[in-house]
Amino acid sequence: MADGDDLVFLPLGGVGEIGMNLALYGYGPRRTRRWLVVDMGVSFSTENLPGIDGVVPDIQFLAERRDRVDGIVITHAHEDHFGALFDLWPRVKAPVYMTPFAAGLLKAKQAEEPGAPKIPVEVIDQGKRFTVGSFDLEFVPVAHSLPEPNMVAIRTPYGIVIHTGDWKLDPAPGVGRPTDENRLAELGREGVRALICDSTNAVRDGVSPSEGEVAHSLERLILEAPHRVVVTSFSSNIARMRAVAEAAKRAGRDVVVVGRAIRRAADVARELGYLDGLPDFLDQEAYGYLPRNKVLALMTGSQGEPRAALARIANKDHRAVSIAQGDRVIFSSRTIPGNERAVNAIVNALIDLGAEVITDRLALVHTSGHPRRDELRQLYDWTKPAIVIPVHGESLHLHEQAKLARSLGIPKVVEVRNGDMTRLGPGDPELVEKVPSGQLYRDGRLIVRSDSGGVGDRRRLAFSGAVSVAIVLSEAGVVLEDPTAVLLGLPDKDAEGAPMLETVLDAVDEALDSLPQPRRRDPGLVREAVQRAVRGTVNATWGKKPAMIVHVTHVAD
Repeated sequence: MADGDDLVFLPLGGVGEIGMNLALYGYGPRRTRRWLVVDMGVSFSTENLPGIDGVVPDIQFLAERRDRVDGIVITHAHEDHFGALFDLWPRVKAPVYMTPFAAGLLKAKQAEEPGAPKIPVEVIDQGKRFTVGSFDLEFVPVAHSLPEPNMVAIRTPYGIVIHTGDWKLDPAPGVGRPTDENRLAELGREGVRALICDSTNAVRDGVSPSEGEVAHSLERLILEAPHRVVVTSFSSNIARMRAVAEAAKRAGRDVVVVGRAIRRAADVARELGYLDGLPDFLDQEAYGYLPRNKVLALMTGSQGEPRAALARIANKDHRAVSIAQGDRVIFSSRTIPGNERAVNAIVNALIDLGAEVITDRLALVHTSGHPRRDELRQLYDWTKPAIVIPVHGESLHLHEQAKLARSLGIPKVVEVRNGDMTRLGPGDPELVEKVPSGQLYRDGRLIVRSDSGGVGDRRRLAFSGAVSVAIVLSEAGVVLEDPTAVLLGLPDKDAEGAPMLETVLDAVDEALDSLPQPRRRDPGLVREAVQRAVRGTVNATWGKKPAMIVHVTHVAD
């Protein structure tokens, strides 16, 4: 440890929000500090972002220091932890470290996505200790809602930093290893400087139910179903997939997988042995040929994604799968905040088709993969950290974990947000710098800034529509042709039943008549007058001001 060396923690995503997790750890003197990236996740788009396919962290700070990035470590293969790799890795181009399941999913995604970057991956098994540049790391196995999740233990001259990723305590996780309690206690005895800890369920008392309990509940619901069963869950939840498949086997049902994401996850899981002992899954074409009481369909779409199979089934436009009266649809999931409206729309559509819909409000069909308060208490007791920094959650979740940690006597509890660079050592933790952070939008094939005009324009168009007007004048300012207009997103008629198009064209004519002929020679003046007149008239008629496009063409006399 040289003079001037310090250890800092800097989140660029996932702190103060759900999703798009990305954290940095830096070590060394400020000007030559080396960086480690932990996770590179994406977040769902929302209704107020029309046309946006996903949201990723703004990594300008990291990209400017790409020559000092030692590596990118992925804790587990959930999209909010590794789903932004294709978008962001080309700006950093550091080696990536992950477990076999995550690497298998990434490879399968690369094969299906044209133009995906070829990311160099070093596969690290759970429980292994490894070096990434200046950083001495260890993958500590934990339970979560997919195979091979890890805490990352970072050994530093100031003690161990544990970045928990997503975790819970579950003696029967269904697939994979439970949380390694003994190893965490050993690390605690070695000396944990800081615990950077998942806060998602910090508002809930007790302990999260086990995957084993969910498996028993799902088995009962599947065995009792008289007709078809559809189960929707996250594709990466292989424990849930295995539980459903085992219940289907006992019920004499074939499992049909519907959708690319779940087929991809199932293939990777089977290759790694996580589905050993189960019959092969059938493709969606088999759904319509099997007897109604002999089929179970497994698919994604539990978050209301409009392009997912479940949404298309609910809207009766899926080519291979349909729902009939009495079929049972099980949402083996929890709705992520922000997706409630989309999920409710699908639930209601399925009920209108005659389905019996079962959610976690009606039965134990899902359990969280995140720790509740008693689990947090247990982790503190094992690791005995000098510092706790809550991450992975909205402000409420972060604050509640901070209160809990303080109440249990943790010496230093620091509440941070994205962009807060916090020194973890030497000395007491403190905010040393506020760096730029924010969001980028995945817009089709492009990654654009959150202040991109296109997104704001779409939002305005969705609210108040647009009017396009075309005007042809002579060079002297004489109107040569009747103006034309196209209305997008406006009502057809006003309150009295008059066509809105006629109202707009009348406003255009009045605007042109109000301009003396010499002034009509200036296209800018014409454009401004027509725009002001049309927006004012439509606002008086409708109460909203549409976006305006005015084309002015001058033709030689």
